[in-house]
Amino acid sequence: MLNSLVRSKARFKEGILARTHQSSSLISSRQELRDLIRSQLQALLEQENFQGAKTLLVPVKPVDIAEAIEGLPETMQAIAFRLLSKDEAIEVYEYLDPSVQQILLKTFKHQDVLDIVDKMSPDDRVRLFDELPAKVVRRLIEQLSPIEREATTLLLGYKPGTAGRLMTPKYISLKENLTVTQAIERIRTLAHTTETIYYLYVIDATRHLTGILSLGNLVTAQPDEMVGEIMTRDVVFVNTDTDQEEVARIIQHYDFLAVPVVDTEQLLVGIITVDDVLDILQEEATEDIYTLGGLQTGEDSYFQTNLWTVARRRVVWLLVLLITNTATAVVIQNQEDVLEKVVALAAFIPLLIDTGGNVGAQSSTVVIRGLSTNEILTSKALRIIVREAIAGIFLGLMF
Repeated sequence: MLNSLVRSKARFKEGILARTHQSSSLISSRQELRDLIRSQLQALLEQENFQGAKTLLVPVKPVDIAEAIEGLPETMQAIAFRLLSKDEAIEVYEYLDPSVQQILLKTFKHQDVLDIVDKMSPDDRVRLFDELPAKVVRRLIEQLSPIEREATTLLLGYKPGTAGRLMTPKYISLKENLTVTQAIERIRTLAHTTETIYYLYVIDATRHLTGILSLGNLVTAQPDEMVGEIMTRDVVFVNTDTDQEEVARIIQHYDFLAVPVVDTEQLLVGIITVDDVLDILQEEATEDIYTLGGLQTGEDSYFQTNLWTVARRRVVWLLVLLITNTATAVVIQNQEDVLEKVVALAAFIPLLIDTGGNVGAQSSTVVIRGLSTNEILTSKALRIIVREAIAGIFLGLMF
């Protein structure tokens, strides 16, 4: 049974690799592969074939393992996670949805929890702590190693949604008086503890950011050249209180892989990498869509928000619709004589109401999207309102 499953998975993966030149097909095939892994993993766990399940997961990427575990029944998630080696478990844990992370925390022994949390990246650890009760967070922080406790406390000291809360303090810094050879040797020493080595940040004796250097420029320079001679002094950076959406725009605008973060004294305190920005873009896009539908839920996920809170926030816009529809009903009531004479006109009432609603939805869509991308400035709000009103009039005349 196990051999046939492994052979089936291998054939499936070979079929995917043969079509890598077609990106849309690749995305579809990757999803099929993840579904296949999840179904096979569940089947092996149901048969209590734990060695077979462990063998199945060996060649699978951590992000795909995380998605497979998320798709399992809750009772099987902890079992599947325990099949992973310690190092792999830590990497997989960072990819899991926060709700699944919390379920696993409740299932593990206390020491197991500490081993995983202590080895996580500081920014991923803070993202997990944001989802946990304050009492649990305090207990976990107290038992972290001194270095990780300091890094975590630093990030938790900044407001949610800012660069300081999102950054990681694990980066490679260099001094201007280092030679290229010395800089490369320093990178070899620190590479396994840092988030990325593609950008190297140059600081002075007081940790002020003075320049930036790419790994490509470093390895192509002469061995005896000084870092200060080849670095770029015109550095694009963000402050710890910069909004996360603005950080995403900067990285997107300059095509960065990472951007440095400085505090109020211009001291380098961390970096934000492009993978974190992708998470931001997803969060902001979700927020915009919720705003469009009048479903604002604050900082919490919509599906994790209390039902009473959800209803209370949604009812506001429904009350607005109730008031406007009441005004519509008054207009219709005042035209009863006309409607009695020409009954066929009543058939057009739903059409008129739906058309007005659709025009409003179109206008709100373009305006909210324009605001989120900074294409529309609040200082030009009146002009935008007038423009959309005129567009509505034109559409009405066409109908």
